[in-house]
Amino acid sequence: MAKCPKCGRKLTIFDWKPNCPDCGVNLVYYGMEERLMAEADAAEAEHARTQKKMDRLKASFIGSPLTIIRIVLSILPIAALLLPLANITFTGPFITERTSTIDLLKLIDVVPNLDFGGLFLMMGSNIAEIGAGFLGLFGSLAALLLSVVLLVVSLLMLTMSCGKLGNLRNLTLNSLAVISAVVSIVFYNSFSSNIMAAFPDFVKGASVQWGSYVYVALIVCLLAINIVLAIKGINVKYKQCFVGGIPADEYFELVERGTDTDTIHKLMAEALAKKDVAKAEEKAE
Repeated sequence: MAKCPKCGRKLTIFDWKPNCPDCGVNLVYYGMEERLMAEADAAEAEHARTQKKMDRLKASFIGSPLTIIRIVLSILPIAALLLPLANITFTGPFITERTSTIDLLKLIDVVPNLDFGGLFLMMGSNIAEIGAGFLGLFGSLAALLLSVVLLVVSLLMLTMSCGKLGNLRNLTLNSLAVISAVVSIVFYNSFSSNIMAAFPDFVKGASVQWGSYVYVALIVCLLAINIVLAIKGINVKYKQCFVGGIPADEYFELVERGTDTDTIHKLMAEALAKKDVAKAEEKAE
């Protein structure tokens, strides 16, 4: 059963008038001003929180020359995948000796059409060199893919670099990307030595190319930049926001201390009055 918000009288279905039968207060508009002020405070407080997030986002990308360099270094390793990463030279009966260069475009063309069932079958071969060779090929592809995923995630997570866990997250993702890239090279070298031993008349050569080392070097540079930024820190320039005329930080401190709403609104009124006086003085000058 509804109650009068002022005197607490229980209202029945026969109390259809907009006013309380006991105290006479208008039930529709009672407390309307307080509710509107509370909604206005909540809206300004939310704007202040959002503005802080936007300020941190801006600082993460263009807060200093190092953050701008970090963006470039976050993209360059992915671009480096277009360079020659590895090659394989093969020949056979009625096949002219040819060398196939592996890069990002080649991987995009080949991997989706790869017979993974056959690959896993070769990995389980009883011939040690064949099993180890194709295990190395699978491990190299998987580790390379993992490093690319980690780089993409790292690039996306730059939006939260100025957060509490920003530095730890960046360093962890970059370190794992470096490790994955190095593991990919190690696996490909294993594939190369084992496949040449298993098929000496067919596979004439397989080696890691300079693009792979450029790829690793760029990720290491990205990691180094993030280490420097973690040590130096990023200076976030926060835009001053107000809640009812009070600086947002001061307002949040009052709320956290449990200051009652009336006291906060009195402080707001005083702050707004001071601003009005200051504006009047400026116009007078």
